[in-house]
Amino acid sequence: MKLTLEKAKELNKDHVTKENLMIHCLNVCYAMEGMAKHFGEDPDHWMGVGYLHDFDYEEYPEEHLQHTQDELLALGVDEEDVRAIMSHGFGICTDVEPITNLEKSLFAVDELTGIIQACARMRPNGITDLTVKSIKKRFKDKRFAAKCNREVIQQGCDMLGMELGEVAGICIDGMRPHAEEIGLLGTEHAGV
Repeated sequence: MKLTLEKAKELNKDHVTKENLMIHCLNVCYAMEGMAKHFGEDPDHWMGVGYLHDFDYEEYPEEHLQHTQDELLALGVDEEDVRAIMSHGFGICTDVEPITNLEKSLFAVDELTGIIQACARMRPNGITDLTVKSIKKRFKDKRFAAKCNREVIQQGCDMLGMELGEVAGICIDGMRPHAEEIGLLGTEHAGV
């Protein structure tokens, strides 16, 4: 079965329960929607892969992706989609190299959405007026959102043959319409 966002949410509901991880999955999902549109692919499919990418992380943070492949295949998820999910850990916790635009996009945006989220949370208007220039500035400051691996992001952009700014712009555009859902309306809207 090829993934859709609806199917991914159904599969994730018992595996991803912590709010911060759910938000991360949504961030990646919406960034992947933007990437799918950029490449002329099916956004619902790419969003499903993005939403499901951290399927085993909450239960096995130290063994991330070691409990994903067999379980998702057993649940009927398409082999190509499982491979895409496995590839986002390339060089970190898997040896599955991203080959397709779907795989390369997931690899690049996973960490990048963390920097976008951190940037947006500091701004009065959140992601609604966030610029690529702001992301690039923060990207250079390794102390900002320090857990987000810049080398992985850059490697993903290089795999795609795209500049960081272009990928960041696509991700922001994908995430922006969902600002309220992902908590990125900004400091002026906090607690509203």
